[in-house]
Amino acid sequence: MQLKDSPINLSPLSAEQQRQLSQALSTLNTQQLAWVSGYLYGLSQNGQQSVAASAAVAAPSGSLTILYGSQTGNAKGVASAIKAQAEASGLPVTLTSMADYKPKQLKKESHLLVVVSTYGEGEPPESAVDLFEQLKKGKIGKLDGLKFAVLGLGDSSYEFFCQTGKDFDNFLASAGAERIYELASLDVDYQDAAKAWGEQAVSAIAATLTTGAASSSVANAVQQAVGYSQYSKENPFAAHLSVNQKITGRDSTKDIRHIEINLADSGLIYQPGDSLGVWFDNDAELVGEVLALAGLSGDEATAHGSLRGVLSRELELTRLHGGFITGLANLSGNAALKDLAGDKAQVNALVASAQVVDVLKRFPTALTAEQLIGLLRPLTPRLYSIASAQSEVEEEVHLTVGVVRYPQEDGTVRSGAASSYLADRLIEDGEVRVFVEHNDNFRLPANPDTPVIMVGPGTGIAPFRAFMQEREVQGAEGKNWLFFGNPHFTQDFLYQVEWQRYVKSGLLSKISLAFSRDQANKIYVQDRLREAGQELYQWLEAGAHFYVCGDANKMAKDVQEALLEVIAEHGHKSREEAEEYLSELRRAKRYQRDVY
Repeated sequence: MQLKDSPINLSPLSAEQQRQLSQALSTLNTQQLAWVSGYLYGLSQNGQQSVAASAAVAAPSGSLTILYGSQTGNAKGVASAIKAQAEASGLPVTLTSMADYKPKQLKKESHLLVVVSTYGEGEPPESAVDLFEQLKKGKIGKLDGLKFAVLGLGDSSYEFFCQTGKDFDNFLASAGAERIYELASLDVDYQDAAKAWGEQAVSAIAATLTTGAASSSVANAVQQAVGYSQYSKENPFAAHLSVNQKITGRDSTKDIRHIEINLADSGLIYQPGDSLGVWFDNDAELVGEVLALAGLSGDEATAHGSLRGVLSRELELTRLHGGFITGLANLSGNAALKDLAGDKAQVNALVASAQVVDVLKRFPTALTAEQLIGLLRPLTPRLYSIASAQSEVEEEVHLTVGVVRYPQEDGTVRSGAASSYLADRLIEDGEVRVFVEHNDNFRLPANPDTPVIMVGPGTGIAPFRAFMQEREVQGAEGKNWLFFGNPHFTQDFLYQVEWQRYVKSGLLSKISLAFSRDQANKIYVQDRLREAGQELYQWLEAGAHFYVCGDANKMAKDVQEALLEVIAEHGHKSREEAEEYLSELRRAKRYQRDVY
């Protein structure tokens, strides 16, 4: 639902309140909207309370703001849980994504909790980049009087473990803020530790606040009225597979599937830009191989059932981590494995190229069920960018899944856990556990007449298929420009017929293709950006939004570098001015990335 502008604004709500209300209502279906209208009408008849007052909480001489920077939803989930802890303690609290937060507001805060993840090579998640950079460069100034605490989430398999959390903690302290509770750096099995840290941090904050009266926003009142979907990461919906279709050619080096999942009776709502979380079962053959190499039958009893069942549904077998290597070395007594475990470079190389079973094959070790479970990490769902608009496909959700397969030195081929589950092991109409991970930092412009530029090589095309479906349903007048790349035109042009139809209808104004292996010199999407630099800059100057989806490690960085070069050359700017121009686009939510 969108609130339409009128020439004269007679609304008693401020522009910001209208924006919050519009954003909150946009996620609701018809039945929910009808329910909320009745709920709010009832509040309006009270005469003694406003909507905001109805959600009033005890208010302070200060207040708590919780900021989260999340890449896959984990930091958001932890921050939401801490908000609930603070509310249960009677604290006035606001929860905000860093992407929606104005950095200068930090000077007005009294108490701050930061929950932030780290990804890649110690980099902040996309939603945290602007705040991170402004603090790093000292642009916000002194923050004397601010009390803060930071919780970092990460993966100890990576060299720069929880680096973003450490950086935020350092930046805030360097700006003069007072650390009210110590930094915590939590690994992938963070749940229990995060809950304990939240309780202790909230207690430390509560000791410095006194109570009075405060109100919450209109959007918060709507969210409290509606509540959240009953289905979540912790309580996924049992959906069913409808379609599993390979969309790359017979001779392609890639195996990419178009997946359709039936969400009937779930009530799940998603928007273009959201992701679908998929829980999966590990391959039964892989489970059997791990058991055999550890000298176990699989019938051993554990606290959660048989060992075989636990390995199938609860523990990671394909994502190797450094702790498995060092732990196995300590248990095995194998001198060669101990030497390897002591070499950080070798450990990192093995983690990047192998799976748990490959280490066990190389260093066979008899283990007890408890020892094996202790070496492994909890299984986590995989997130896939949604490739459909619900306004178009209704009770379905579509995914574009690249099946991960890579050969080993011994000639075996290992597969990605979730991608091979969807492609190879999930039968038609088979049950698959799913949930929606909302991404408010990757959204189409509110005004459908705004032009958009989409850069999505490979499976990065997925959300832009959803964008086009949504723009078509909207009857959007805004221009659309797609940059797509893959190895070969004849084998790897994903959804070719659909894109050609959009070009023919005029919905897709321009399409720039980069098939890297179809000529002697490799051509990538960033090369096409540079070639079209002058027109690209004109689109930006005309208000276009720029989107990137796909590989974070190389593609997204190369695209950003090309974009900076285009801005500098065609905007006649210095490198520093081009970077500031791009930062302004990011702050205005006109430069958005969904990278992984």
